[in-house]
Amino acid sequence: MHDENLGVRMERRQLAIMRTKLKPMPTLGSDTDAQQFVENADLSTYDLSGFKPMRFEFEPKAAALNMRLPQNLLDALKLKAKSKGIPYTRYVRLLLESDVAN
Repeated sequence: MHDENLGVRMERRQLAIMRTKLKPMPTLGSDTDAQQFVENADLSTYDLSGFKPMRFEFEPKAAALNMRLPQNLLDALKLKAKSKGIPYTRYVRLLLESDVAN
């Protein structure tokens, strides 16, 4: 019985949050500001719809690759990378990593 009441209360809280207008994310001027915000804020009350997944690269890049491509292929790669908001060289690396992983 207790677990059911807890579930109902949680659902009601979630519905109440969804019914309220979500707050816009504040502009954070530093990593310290961001860390404090995340530690103290209830993120369920903020509009996170504009966020994009991020991929962080930690492995050092010691090897280089030099290749020749048709200009139209390079232009298409650059355009696709720009639409994803990343440099085209990183986009090419992601394509290579994805293909090797499969």
